[in-house]
Amino acid sequence: MKKEKKNPAIMVIVTGFLILMQINLSAQSDSLKNYNIDEVIISATRSEKNLWNVGRSVSVISKNDFNNSFYLMPSELLASQEGINIIGAGQNPGALQNIYMRGSQSNHTVIMIDGLRISDPSSVENSIDLSELSFANIQKIELVRGSHSTLYGSSAIGGVINFVTEKNMKPGLNADFNLRTGTFGNGAFDLSQNLLLNYTAYNGFYLSGEIFNANIKGIDATVKRNGVNLFQNYDNDNFDKTDLFGKAGYADNKWDVFISYKRTDQKVDIDDGAFSDDDNYNVEFERNIFNLGASYKLNNKLKFMLSSGYTDMKRFSVDDSSIVDNSGTTDHSYFEGTYDGSVLNNELQANLKFENFSAVIGGGLYTEKMNNKTFFYSGGAFSYQSEQNLDSLNIKSDIKNIFAHADFNGAIISKNLNAFSLGIGARYSSHSTFGGETTFEINPAYKFAPHSLLYFSYATGFNAPSLYRLFSPETDFSSGITRGNKNLKPEYSKSIELGLKQGLGDDLNFTVSIYNTEIDNYIEYVYLWNKDVNISELGNDWMRNDFRGDTYINLGKMRNKGFEITVDYKLNDKISTGGNFTIVDSKVEYLRSAIEENHTKGNYVQSFFFGEFVTEDGISNSMIKRSNTANLFAAYKPIEDLTLRLNVKIVGKKQDVAYDGTLGPYGALGAQNIAGYALFDLSAKYNILQNLSLGLRIENIFDKEYTEVLGYRTRGRGAYFSLRYSLQ
Repeated sequence: MKKEKKNPAIMVIVTGFLILMQINLSAQSDSLKNYNIDEVIISATRSEKNLWNVGRSVSVISKNDFNNSFYLMPSELLASQEGINIIGAGQNPGALQNIYMRGSQSNHTVIMIDGLRISDPSSVENSIDLSELSFANIQKIELVRGSHSTLYGSSAIGGVINFVTEKNMKPGLNADFNLRTGTFGNGAFDLSQNLLLNYTAYNGFYLSGEIFNANIKGIDATVKRNGVNLFQNYDNDNFDKTDLFGKAGYADNKWDVFISYKRTDQKVDIDDGAFSDDDNYNVEFERNIFNLGASYKLNNKLKFMLSSGYTDMKRFSVDDSSIVDNSGTTDHSYFEGTYDGSVLNNELQANLKFENFSAVIGGGLYTEKMNNKTFFYSGGAFSYQSEQNLDSLNIKSDIKNIFAHADFNGAIISKNLNAFSLGIGARYSSHSTFGGETTFEINPAYKFAPHSLLYFSYATGFNAPSLYRLFSPETDFSSGITRGNKNLKPEYSKSIELGLKQGLGDDLNFTVSIYNTEIDNYIEYVYLWNKDVNISELGNDWMRNDFRGDTYINLGKMRNKGFEITVDYKLNDKISTGGNFTIVDSKVEYLRSAIEENHTKGNYVQSFFFGEFVTEDGISNSMIKRSNTANLFAAYKPIEDLTLRLNVKIVGKKQDVAYDGTLGPYGALGAQNIAGYALFDLSAKYNILQNLSLGLRIENIFDKEYTEVLGYRTRGRGAYFSLRYSLQ
């Protein structure tokens, strides 16, 4: 990577914005505040609640926020929020995008659309690839940080993100059309369109349809190792995506009923791995989401809600005879894989609301299924062919659950205790493989003033092992040990959080939170080695096979702690500024006593991700892909119809995995440092007419070279133009 040159333009632009922020200009009616903390959130307590009354770290991103952000995908917008690291958001569109919320693993965050969990049961971790999400028909995004398994069950250790779709709008015809085009590197080109049509009747019925389409000619995704072009025909890695969404419903003072369907189709060119380009490898992905929601308000004190949804997904990957040298020779191989998964979720809940007491009680059934089938052929002098189909194994799991959560105001005891509140809750989940788990939370808070809240939270959570980790049938021929481990225990977390939400006047808001999370039964992928051979001699005798397979085991504890702060300041009606800052520290403590000898058969255990043989208790240096971050913005409105905005993203140094042949007999993934970086984006929005606006965004304006994932390229300087027409 070339050394970054200091650019005096940075100081000029930043200084210019600082000067603008000190100018006292006449008031306008339009507000530039980054968010409205008086907004209502549902995901935090499964009931409507003002943000100021929620004793947890929560955020609401409105449709106006992401319409004005010019981000390509939701992952980029989420990456600008405190407590969230998303790896892949700055790479080629369509690249794998994993979320790490509050230092937790990518499968420790629940992603939902209208309360329906969206996961990928056919993947190794059962975590969603965020590149499949778009802004199509999204009305707002609700974020709840920290353990929330009491209300949302498995995986809600790092947090919960709920995409809430549009429903009834202004009576009559509503429309929104957005056209975006741009470039972000040599030969790269982006063209995307989004069209929403909604008709809302005066009696409460509504019908919506939306289509999002993106055709992106990407950049070479992989980086040439040490600047050397190892293979011929490095190709642009393209991305095509189409989302179709339809929703019909009825809403009045008592009823809120809807049925919706979403279809996602996308195709992306991928590579063999870090530093390894592939000219004939692509993945097609499709997902169907059916969702039914209904709520009935019996009176001001009692409300019933039903949520029923089904989603199925399929990934189809093909790698056909890739070029392997500069002469154009191919490897004479063909690989084809189909990976299927489905999720069925049904929940019923009742909400009670009294003057100083509210509660939600409910239960449901959550079912996951997976299957995959693969075909591999290798030609040449010696041909080889293999097939695998897991259909006959009927791999699935069920989780039955009941839950309850109650909020008490101190005034229920005495009016003098009106500033105090207490939230308590519990959930019992029964998993079809490993049995029952109970989680609970306690959440006291004290409200000094209408816009001042001090809170504390203690919450437990759990994460069920993925179907792949439980049931993958690959078996080592010498030991008989399977890759899947049916005896895996769920990961179980204990989390504490202390936070403050403070508003000073109408123009300054800030939040502070400190947290510590400990995850027991941490699951890790490991190699197994012959217990009858000294570790120093493993792999030294080519006549002897020392390998005893690879598998998943509970290996110890994961510890996450961190600090988050957000500030939002409106200087006047023309200028606002703010941002967030996150410090996170994650470590894994290996416990020799946690290893289940019945599954490993007493063989040596080598951590794949750090290469260490676990012969005694120890602590890893740090977890990969986590970094301290800061996101800053300044917005200026020189005239009524023009808004200018500067965004700065600062990412601290971190570590990523890199293959190290010196770690153990076969090598393993060691850790390698990645330098921190700062990115500057400029954007402008101009309202031509009441319903028509133009947008311009220049991202990474100084063309900073940086790394998110070792071996993969990030986007350079990009320029995007958008045209939006909105009739609402």
